[in-house]
Amino acid sequence: MEAYSDFFFTVWIRFFFLLTPFFVLSTFLAMTPELTAGERRATALRVTLAVLVACFVLYSFGNTLFSLFGITLDSFRIGAGSLLFLSAVHMVHGDDSAPPSEKRGAISVVPLAIPVTVGPGTTGALLVMGAEVQHNWQVFVGLAALAMAVLCVGILLVCASFIEHIVGKKGITILSKLTGLFVAALAAQIVFTGVRNFLKIGA
Repeated sequence: MEAYSDFFFTVWIRFFFLLTPFFVLSTFLAMTPELTAGERRATALRVTLAVLVACFVLYSFGNTLFSLFGITLDSFRIGAGSLLFLSAVHMVHGDDSAPPSEKRGAISVVPLAIPVTVGPGTTGALLVMGAEVQHNWQVFVGLAALAMAVLCVGILLVCASFIEHIVGKKGITILSKLTGLFVAALAAQIVFTGVRNFLKIGA
């Protein structure tokens, strides 16, 4: 039971930061200023559902995709880690405001769920992390941890107006940049693992 709980917590915390919750929150607020509180909550729930479906698919079918395209896990680690690192750099230095043309309309799935929350780097990392599991129980515990991480992000979005009132826009921006640092470290670890295994360097 302890092994299950440790694995659950490890996967949950990695997924939580991988989904860049505060960057997503900042972008969500920037793209929904004209919505009422009820409309924001409805949009947040749709974003959460879309992210959950996308993440479940990516986490569950990593090995199948690798076999289909003849890609090794370690080569994908290097590529996905590099993309994730670029995403982290954008979070630390980039502008998270939405273009005016994207601020109206059906924004729940595109762009809020994909690619804001589940972007190219996150997609690659999810495929890698799903392909790394070796036991059936790890698959189910991993999916439960992923669902919990997505739920936590969803709660942040549902409470977006309240959080903005308490923390302020500057506070959310600071949290977003701190999240970028954690994502950069995770990306570096993924790349390092891929390079080490590719070169057959001992741990």
